[in-house]
Parts: sequence; structure tokens; C-alpha cells
Amino acid sequence: MTAPSILDTPHGVQLAYAQSKGQSPGVVFLGGFKSDMTGTKALALEAHCAKADRSFIRFDYMGHGASSGRFVDGTIGAWLKDSLAVIDQLTDGPQILVGSSMGGWLALLVALARPQRLHGLVLIAPAPDFTERLMWDGFSDAVKQQIMDTGFYEQPSDYSDDPYIITRALIEDGRNHLLLDKPIPVTAPVRILQGCKDEDVPMGHALTLMDMLQSDDLNLCLSKSGDHRLSTPDDLARLMHAVDDLASR
Repeated sequence: MTAPSILDTPHGVQLAYAQSKGQSPGVVFLGGFKSDMTGTKALALEAHCAKADRSFIRFDYMGHGASSGRFVDGTIGAWLKDSLAVIDQLTDGPQILVGSSMGGWLALLVALARPQRLHGLVLIAPAPDFTERLMWDGFSDAVKQQIMDTGFYEQPSDYSDDPYIITRALIEDGRNHLLLDKPIPVTAPVRILQGCKDEDVPMGHALTLMDMLQSDDLNLCLSKSGDHRLSTPDDLARLMHAVDDLASR
């Protein structure tokens, strides 16, 4: 495992990252909501890229893992700035963006902001627009009112004893970055990995994304037994295959 370093960004956030040099196209891993760069998929992908002598970066967004800032101050726009800083300051040439859950939304936003740097996308249980479609739209009127009145809601988490703090700023800023209401002008190759038993980001969300993406080179790989994590040995093998497929193009 590569030791972490610190990136000083133009917007004042110190981002923890781990980078291994290698061949192009490089691979950048963008993690999920309240996850960090030491997760199973990130480390497995790092090891795989090392064996292939392929450039690789994993990093923590503001308020995540070892990076500076508070999670409750984070928004999609803020984490997009972090992601763009990593691309702009740490990478050269074309990149394969591997986005997991929220990272899939951010990877798509990076692809739109830096199309000339994009070699392809691998999206794992991608969650574009999750603040609106998978959070706000499913909240009761009471929860919505609480968020508007107090500025936050503590949502129980299946992955931690600590709840997710869903802030009004997260919801409102998310509306500035919605993608699924119109065609998404990404024409680079895209591979989507989705679990049919994913209770956090349902399979239908991936199908909607597939319809909106303009890429003609797009494959959707469904795992009948897969949940949101997609971290079993078979899931990881499919991830590595998708990255290798795009890298060889």
C-alpha cells in the first residue's frame, strides 16, 4: 500500500492522496459518500495497477479520511473542486476515472469539466443526483421540514454506528449539479457495474443513467447477487477487467 501524501489545493483544502507512477492511461479512484481511500476497492485497484505498471491515484475528499475539513461542511460542488484539483495538479495525459457510488457522480462531473483528459469511465453502483432522487425525494415531509428549519438531518447508516449528517447545503448544492434530467454529453467509453440487490442505489438508477449517457461504447454489467459494496472477489475481478478493457483501447 502506497503511503499517503498531502496536496495543497487552490481552494484551501489539504487533500490526502496516494499515488503510484506508471504507464498511461492513468487510473484515478473516486470514492463514495463518507468513505475513504483505504477501502477494499481502492486498495485492490492500486495493487492491480501496480502489477500492470499503470499510473494510479486514490484520495480523500474534504472532510473524509485523512484530508482537512469537516464532513458536514461538504457538498457535491466542494468535492468536485477536490476531484478537479487532483486531476489538474497530480495527473498528466488521459485518465480512466473509476467512481464508486457518489464517486460515480463526481467522475461524470469531472468528465464533463475536463473532457480532453478523459480516456474512459468505470462507474461502480453510480449515484448521480443521489441527493435529490435517492435522498430528498424519499424523505418524509417531517424530515424535509427538519432539514429546512435546523439545517440538517441525522440519517441512520447501514455501514457505521454514526449516522449520516444530511445538511440543507448538501441538498441545495446538489441541485446545481444534477445530470439525469437531460442527455449527458459524455462520448468516451463507459463501463457500469451494478448489483441487482443494491438497496442504496437501485438497479433502475443505473438504467436511467445508461439511457442519458450519449456514449455509444457503453456496457452495463449486472451482478444478480451484488449489493452496494460490490467488493467480493468476483466483483473485484469484474472491476479489474473493466479497467483493463478500457486501458487497452
